[in-house]
Amino acid sequence: MVVYCIDRDMALAIEQRLWTHSGGWKEVQGMLSTKANIVFVFGGREKVSEEEHVTHIQNIYPETPIIFCSTAGEILDTHVYDNSLCVTAVAFESTKIACVETTIAHVDESEHVGVSLAQQLSYEGLTHVMVFSDGLIVNGTALVSGLTKGLPEGVSVTGGLVGDGAAFKHTVVGLNKIPKEKQIVLIGFYGAKLSIGYGSLGGWDIFGPDRVITRSKGNVLYELDGRPALELYKEYLGPKAIDLPSSGLLFPMRLNFTDVDTRSEVVRTLLAVDESEQSMTFAGDMPQGVSATLMKANFERLIEGASGAASLSALGGMHDPQLAILISCVGRKLVLKERIEEETEAVRSILGEKTVLTGFYSYGEICPGAPTEKQCRLHNQTMTITTFKEE
Repeated sequence: MVVYCIDRDMALAIEQRLWTHSGGWKEVQGMLSTKANIVFVFGGREKVSEEEHVTHIQNIYPETPIIFCSTAGEILDTHVYDNSLCVTAVAFESTKIACVETTIAHVDESEHVGVSLAQQLSYEGLTHVMVFSDGLIVNGTALVSGLTKGLPEGVSVTGGLVGDGAAFKHTVVGLNKIPKEKQIVLIGFYGAKLSIGYGSLGGWDIFGPDRVITRSKGNVLYELDGRPALELYKEYLGPKAIDLPSSGLLFPMRLNFTDVDTRSEVVRTLLAVDESEQSMTFAGDMPQGVSATLMKANFERLIEGASGAASLSALGGMHDPQLAILISCVGRKLVLKERIEEETEAVRSILGEKTVLTGFYSYGEICPGAPTEKQCRLHNQTMTITTFKEE
């Protein structure tokens, strides 16, 4: 299937292609009438890594930057697929694109790599940055910190940590080549005629009392209220503890940060457990002294969170965005199951029929904490949306 959107009244033009195991590549007439500036390819890890598919896409879009990302589920329009390939090619009229890529060898390098990548982009005319990162080897909090330090204060950042279904074994990213592990790609958008919107919301319920992180290191949590973290976590999960770490996706942890005048919250996803250490590894930092609260799913609130994220992305006067990139957490997908398309449909109901939707299910979402902020944060268990409109 090829879905395309070429509107002569709009500066930005988009086409989308879908590959599925049952249907293969389906193509129709109505291709882009101009060269694409950027191509996003979101797919199942094995499929997005196959040389045959990579070569096929490169032949369609020669000399165009192509971003390949493995996922925990692909989004095209309001449909959610598994082990497919969703291709979105975007042709801007005035906006310029720059892409940089690097390899990260160890999680401790996350902040340094973020700074280094950000500094490789030219700052002149830079309005927005998207980041697509390996979802397992990277400490998302440190990566975000590095990007924040390396970019000008007024540049907004969105993106995500790529996925590997519910397996949590290998995640891959690539720029103009077969994607591989330990890669991070940064995309810079340049131009005064491009408007960017963004929003991120969750929709999880509190489960149990607030507890204090009494021992941690980076993104590894050892103790809550002086007790072994994994032991305490298992008590709450009950029979579901036998399926850890995958069942941990259904019970994320909220961190409650309290400054002098403000209170902010972020949600963290469990990535791994260590029985010998009784520790838990999360997608982002778990700072000592911070209050943490276990959370559980609420179906209706998860869907409301998706529509709320869409509403936030439209703040600032952006009406009828031309493109929306949806990055939602794999935990939401595992909870909603057959109802998963209700959250993409909720986004559609807010953004309107003219907006082209694409995206994927991730191991972490990156977005400013509020529509009025520029610098990014790592989120987990949210629906995060980036909207684009070129005047």
